[in-house]
Formats: sequence, structure tokens, C-alpha cells
Amino acid sequence: MSVQTNRTEPLEESEVFHILGNDRRRAIVQLLAEDGGQIDVSDVATEIASTETDTTPVPNNLYKSVYVSLQQTHLPQLEEDAVIEYDSDAKTIQPGRHFDEVLQYVDGHNDDHSRVLWLHLGICLLGLAIIALAGLGLPVVSSIDPVLSSVLLFLAVAASSLYQLLG
Repeated sequence: MSVQTNRTEPLEESEVFHILGNDRRRAIVQLLAEDGGQIDVSDVATEIASTETDTTPVPNNLYKSVYVSLQQTHLPQLEEDAVIEYDSDAKTIQPGRHFDEVLQYVDGHNDDHSRVLWLHLGICLLGLAIIALAGLGLPVVSSIDPVLSSVLLFLAVAASSLYQLLG
């Protein structure tokens, strides 16, 4: 049976930080993102317990402790905030309405920022290439003023950054 929340308003940034401020809730979000669909609570508990201990296999008492804390604390909190949907009968979780909002704050899961960084790197490398080629006196590029081209490329990076901040 799945208990769903009716929460439709977006999460406040402070709520997202509260959610991700706990290692186990952060691990749940990361594991669910890696899986991409539905995951068993027992698999989540095993993974978290193995992360928290240096022994193999995971001690049963630690596994049980993690499993109980997931059931009693972390899964209800994530479900209340509509980050996950928890099926208490099947003991599975899947992404909820606000999952992507939270995931964007987890390291390595923000594609938009990565694309912007690649764009900025490309613009900077283009600028360096123009300056280097102009310095070598190549006929086509030597007529370009390196200072002017540098300023224009820096303006392009600044404009792109401003667009990302405001957009």
C-alpha cells in the first residue's frame, strides 16, 4: 500500500538542505538516482550499512538498525516531502514529485551547471587559441587585436554566467 502526500508546492531551499543534511536520507536519494526507478528498502539498508562499516559482511545488528531507522524516520520524512513514494506493503521506494528538486543539490547530479562549465571552458580555450595564433603572426588571425578578442570572449563568459543566474 502506498501512502502519498498531497504536497504540490515546491520545496523551500531550507527544506532541501534539511533533507540532505542527514547522511542516510542523502544516501537514499543517491541510490534511487543511480537505480533510476524502483528500489527495495532492504537493498537501501544493506548499502547504507555497508557504507557505515568497514567489515564484510555487514553485521546483522547494524543492518537491522539501519533498516528500522529508514522505516521509522527517513522514509516517512522523504515521503511527507514528496521526494519519494514508499510502498509499505512491497517495501519499495521510487522517485516522488519533488525528487528532481532534491537531486539537483546532490553532487554530480546537476547537468545544467556541467554544460555551462563546458561552455565557459570552450570559450576560454577559443580565446587562448586566438591570442596564441595572433602572436604567431598567422595571416588570418594576426589582423585580430588580441586585447579586443580577449575582452569580447570575457564578455561572452560574463553574459553566459549572468543568463544562468537570472534564467
